[in-house]
Order: sequence, then structure tokens, then C-alpha cells
Amino acid sequence: MQANEERPSKSQLKREMEALQALGKRLVEINDEQLASVELPERLREAVLEARRIRSREGRRRQLQYIGKLMRDLDPAPIRARFDAWDGQSTAATAAHHHAERWRERLLDEEDALTEFARECPAADLQQLRACVREARKDRLAGRASRHYRDLFRLVRAALDTRTPTYNPAP
Repeated sequence: MQANEERPSKSQLKREMEALQALGKRLVEINDEQLASVELPERLREAVLEARRIRSREGRRRQLQYIGKLMRDLDPAPIRARFDAWDGQSTAATAAHHHAERWRERLLDEEDALTEFARECPAADLQQLRACVREARKDRLAGRASRHYRDLFRLVRAALDTRTPTYNPAP
């Protein structure tokens, strides 16, 4: 076996180090609560906190390189898994938000949408929803900003959040 087959190329090593540095940069950018939930060696945690304090562009760049160097000594898989979990939760929250927005628009545009919504969310307060839809439609016809439009979204979102978690993206 030749020597170059036993070890990765210089370019591959550089790509791996840049990936670790990028992961370190994400550690610097997350909030304090998220950082506390990630298990890190004390030196790395201190380096991340120090990078947050540095305002100089060059100083921050060097600190990020240092964080990347510290990350070479640990397994980045748990950190990546934590970020993947956060990204997935964010994606699910965005999808739920869009789902509620679509229902709000259907409730305002279609007469029979309230019946369908009641089937999807049987625990929803239909009387309150009906009144809110009626007021939001009046405001829309009058061309004014509507508090009822926002209230309708809150009611729809609350009803969708309390139902059984079977997400159906097409309202």
C-alpha cells in the first residue's frame, strides 16, 4: 500500500478543518440557552464565549480558527446532531405556521371552510371562530387593518396546536 492511500489528501484535511470551523461559528451564533444545552469541553466553551465578546473582525476570525482547532480534539457528531434537531424543530414550527395561515385564508375566502376546519379540529370553539371570521371579513371589505385578522390566526393556531398531532399540509 502506498503512503498517500493511507491518509487523506491535504485538500480533504483542509475541508474537514473548515467544516469544524463552520460548526464552531454556529456555536458562537446560537443563544445562551442553546449553548448551555450542548455538552462541550470547558476550554471550547470559554473560547466560544470569548469569540462572542470580540468585535474586531480579524480578532474574531482568529478566534474562530482557534475554536476549529479545539474541535479537532472532540467528536463533532453530537454537536451536529443537536443542530440538526434544532433545525428540524424550526422547520416543523414554520410548517405549522404556514398551515395555520392557509386555514385562516380559507376561512375568510370560502363559506364551507369552517365545517371542514371543525372536522379537522373538533375541539375548536366554533362560535368564537365564526364571529371572528365574520368581523375579519367586514374589515377586509372595508379595506382597513384588522385586529380580527390577527385574532383569527391566533384562534386557528391554538385549535391546530391542541388537536392530535397528525399534520396534514393541505388544508
